[in-house]
Amino acid sequence: MTPKEVKTYYRFFGARHSILQLGNLIDFEVEGEGSHFLPRLRSLSQISFPWIFDKNRLLAWHNFIKKFEPHLKEAEEIESFYYDLLLNAAKKWHRQNPKRIICESYLKLLSYEGRLHDESSCYICEAPLGDHIALMQAFIPAHPECLYSASLSKEKIRILFETQKTVHLDDKDVHYLYDIVMKGF
Repeated sequence: MTPKEVKTYYRFFGARHSILQLGNLIDFEVEGEGSHFLPRLRSLSQISFPWIFDKNRLLAWHNFIKKFEPHLKEAEEIESFYYDLLLNAAKKWHRQNPKRIICESYLKLLSYEGRLHDESSCYICEAPLGDHIALMQAFIPAHPECLYSASLSKEKIRILFETQKTVHLDDKDVHYLYDIVMKGF
């Protein structure tokens, strides 16, 4: 992914070539663009972050990045929002809880795409929501009974959607939101 497009390139992995990992920020040149075969990446150099050798943070990063591939699968040209979202998340990954960064980034993504549902009725049964609500994929509100799920305070969700920050939530609530995000975008 570049700031303007999603591209597919060929990279030979042999004895003299390091393996690219998912989610690395790299600088590269393209060779053979416009040919009948996939163009090749050349002169690769990785731009590193301070958290890259922390296996727990790296695993969380890979899990987050994997959600973008199916979400942007058919896209060729994209707006810089997606690239900037990932770059900003990577820059603060070593200072904050990655689960909080993932949830906040997901809220920004939903808001940007116009998919942030701040409704007063259940998505499933369409009855008015009470003081406690559950969230389904894409943070769509529903009754906890309709989803057979744990719930959060409706006020907490309202503040979350308005501020797009998880600072007012405890770690248990953030883990609940993180599990929803990991189901897919």
